[in-house]
Amino acid sequence: MNISNNMSSIQSNQTMMNASASNIVNNKADLSKEMPNQIVAQHATTANVNTIKAQDEMLGSMLDIKA
Repeated sequence: MNISNNMSSIQSNQTMMNASASNIVNNKADLSKEMPNQIVAQHATTANVNTIKAQDEMLGSMLDIKA
């Protein structure tokens, strides 16, 4: 997986979280359905951020080795 894939996944998760939050605020949604969606989106975002961090660390290590 590359960074651009992770970034688009983070953006789609953010869009989903925003829509879910809007539904909650406007009383258009059932909390028992929206809260699990929020939690899933949060964990997916965390996983993508951790992947980007790992890729960054590997790139840094490769540059250190090359230098």
